[in-house]
Amino acid sequence: MKLAIFAYSRRGCALARRVKAALPEAEGACYTLERFAEAGFLSIPQPSLPFYGELFQSMDALIFVGAAGIAVRSIAPHVRSKKTDPAVLCLDERGTWVIPLLSGHIGGANALARTLAETLGAQCVLTTATDVNHRFSVDTWATENGYVLSSMPAAKAVSAAILEGDVPFLSELPVLTDPAPGLTPGIAGSVGVYIGWEKKEPFATTLRLVPKALHLGVGCRRGTEEAAIRAAVDGVLERENIDPAAVCCAASIDLKKDEEGLLAFCEHRGWPVRFYTAEELKALPGDFTPSEFVAKITGVDNVCERAALMGAERLIVHKTAVNGVTVALAAEKREVRFG
Repeated sequence: MKLAIFAYSRRGCALARRVKAALPEAEGACYTLERFAEAGFLSIPQPSLPFYGELFQSMDALIFVGAAGIAVRSIAPHVRSKKTDPAVLCLDERGTWVIPLLSGHIGGANALARTLAETLGAQCVLTTATDVNHRFSVDTWATENGYVLSSMPAAKAVSAAILEGDVPFLSELPVLTDPAPGLTPGIAGSVGVYIGWEKKEPFATTLRLVPKALHLGVGCRRGTEEAAIRAAVDGVLERENIDPAAVCCAASIDLKKDEEGLLAFCEHRGWPVRFYTAEELKALPGDFTPSEFVAKITGVDNVCERAALMGAERLIVHKTAVNGVTVALAAEKREVRFG
C-alpha cells in the first residue's frame, strides 16, 4: 500500500509517526507545514492544491492528522469515482477518533480505520449505512475477496435494497458458509447478486461479482500481430459468454516470450503473462487436445490448454483455433465464504 500522512501541528506530527509505525508494510512518507519541519517529514508546499492532487492520483491512502475540514478542502477538487479514488482518513491530533472520509469500501478506508483504531487505542467512527446496520457490504466483500463489480449503479441498487430487506443471490461457485446478513439464496427478483464469470443477468437488476480466477492459455504462429490475438481471444470470450474481467493472467510456452503481438496484447489488457518450458508443460497431467505439428515445433503436443492449466484447477474452454491463434481457459479453485 502506498501511503501519505499529513500533520498540521507538533502534536499531530507525533501522532503521524505512530500512524506510520502502525503500518510497517506501507510505503510512503509523512508531510507537515514548513514551520513544523522535523526529521522524517517532508514539507507541504504552498500553494498546496496541486500537491494534494498529485498524491491523490498516486497513493492508495491519504491520512490527515488534524481537522476534518482540512482534509475535505484538500481532496474536494480531486474526487472522481469510488472505483478509483484512494482511501482518505482523518484523525484528530490526540488520536481519539479515526474517521474514514472517502472510499470506505472499495478503497479500503473502513478496514484501514479499524486497523489503526485497534493499534492506536482510538475509536473508529464509521458512517456507511451497511456497516452501522451490520448488513452485507457488497463492495467491501468484493474488494477483500478479489471480485470485480460489474456495475456501480447496480452495486448502489443492491446496497440500498439490502438496507430494506434480504436480497437474492445466485452463485456458480460453491458456497461454504451461511449467507451474509442481507443475502438469501434465490434465482429471481427485482434486484439481486450473481457470483460467477459468465455474463448472466438472472435478476431484473443484476450485480455480477466476477472472480478474477481464469487463466488464459495462448498459442500463436511466429510474428502474429496483436490485432489477430485480440480478435481470437475476444471472440472466444464472447462465444462462451465470459466476462473479460474474470481473466487474471495469460500464459504460453517460453518460445513466445519475445512475441511482440502477444506481449502488447497482454500489456494493453493489464494481464501478467507467464511463460513455461516445454518440459514444464509436458509434465502437467491430464487429457489435452494433441497436435503433431505443435509437438514438432515446440516439443509439446499442446501449448494453450497446458499453459492455461498451470496453477489452475480445471479447463473450462478447450483449445479453440482462430486464424493461427489457439486459445484455452482454465479456472482456479474458488469457493464463496461470507463472514
